[in-house]
Amino acid sequence: METIQPEVVHIPIHCAGKKAPCPHCGQKGRRKKILHRQVRTIQYQKIAYLDITYGEYQATCDCCRYFRTSPPAVKPKADYDDRVRQAVLDRILEDAMSVEGVLRALRRDFFLDLSTGFVYDCLHEAVARLDLAEHRRRVLERFSGILCVDELHLGRYTLLLATDPVSDLPVAFALVETNDQLHMARFLGNLKAWGLRPRVVVTDGSKLYPTVLAQVWPQAEHQLCVFHVLKDINAKILDEVRRLRNAFARRGRGGRRRRGRSRPASPARPQGPSRKDKAKFIFKRRHLIVKRRQRLSAREARDLRQMLEYLPALRTLWLFADAVYQLLAPRQSPHRAWCLRAALLRHAAYQEYPGLVEAMAMLEATKFAKMIAFLRCPVRRPVRTNNHVERVNRKLRYFEKVRYKWRRRRTLVRFLVLALDHWWAEAWKKESEGHTAAKAEPETRPRRAAKRNRRRPAKPAA
Repeated sequence: METIQPEVVHIPIHCAGKKAPCPHCGQKGRRKKILHRQVRTIQYQKIAYLDITYGEYQATCDCCRYFRTSPPAVKPKADYDDRVRQAVLDRILEDAMSVEGVLRALRRDFFLDLSTGFVYDCLHEAVARLDLAEHRRRVLERFSGILCVDELHLGRYTLLLATDPVSDLPVAFALVETNDQLHMARFLGNLKAWGLRPRVVVTDGSKLYPTVLAQVWPQAEHQLCVFHVLKDINAKILDEVRRLRNAFARRGRGGRRRRGRSRPASPARPQGPSRKDKAKFIFKRRHLIVKRRQRLSAREARDLRQMLEYLPALRTLWLFADAVYQLLAPRQSPHRAWCLRAALLRHAAYQEYPGLVEAMAMLEATKFAKMIAFLRCPVRRPVRTNNHVERVNRKLRYFEKVRYKWRRRRTLVRFLVLALDHWWAEAWKKESEGHTAAKAEPETRPRRAAKRNRRRPAKPAA
């Protein structure tokens, strides 16, 4: 079978005028020589070349003796133009491809035989072009006053990340080898040196944060992530459900077996599900004990009622889980939250279960004051979790997992800087589009109102 040879395309480009500006100062020099070279570019399923005609010039300034011209999209002495380099960056940053995947895709689509070193050179040049000071200035201008902080483990390194959940922006990151309070204090101290003054800092229940936040931002309020708090409390409740279920399944197995030959048992009449079947039913649906009432479907509500009939002790656990959800509800006052907490801790029925006692120990006064920090300001009530920074962490982990060979600190930092720059660029683009739409909207409203007034008949005078 004959292989089809790809089409070869030559695109002529001329940049050899009689005079050309010096690349350093702009003073024009005279042409001394005309040269030719070929540079690869991209066209789908074609081998494309740029046939460049350029000139060598004698400088009339003190910057250099001679210089050569080059087209705008082609670097001097480069074998590939900027479209090839941009294709590499797009496949890494937008399509989440690994280095090997990028090489295969460009070989398949454009017949380009690139090397791994060329891909890393593209990344290095893209980082060198970034203006991180400008990004920092724009992030500070749009900072909402709420900061989410979390850490992410990437191999033998730890990524410390801070985001703004209201503006939907990553603020900053640091890649450290040891996840301790010293590195966390240095990371947050750098943010303070930038001029970042958060009113609220949202974190999980890690022991890294309370002391460091009190030192760096003593005026900021520390908000414990409600999602992590509920997750830990629900884990204790489910442990207690597991203990009650196991005790329920073992019940009735005691007693000694009689010696001698056993008599053939008479066929028993069906009496409904056995204790083993009930225990299995409870175990498969144990998550319904900690699920919110509002989110239960009709079938789940029936299964929950059946579970409570099989094992009535589960009702106490279900009521405790519902009380915890009401305790951390967003639409209430801090005084009501403290009253609900006091009633929850005084409830005598909850003291009979070891798992609930451990769950109530998580609601001690110092931690509970940080759990309900969002209630002291109505503007901050929508932000009571650090889910925003968790989502950013999952996205970065996915990207880094795809590029499993990027284990050196230099390559990781380079990729993270480019990924956050791509995120920021999308945010600035959406913001500019929003401002453009806002400016155009007031111009159309009076016209629409005038049209409605013309169509609407006039009211008769009273």
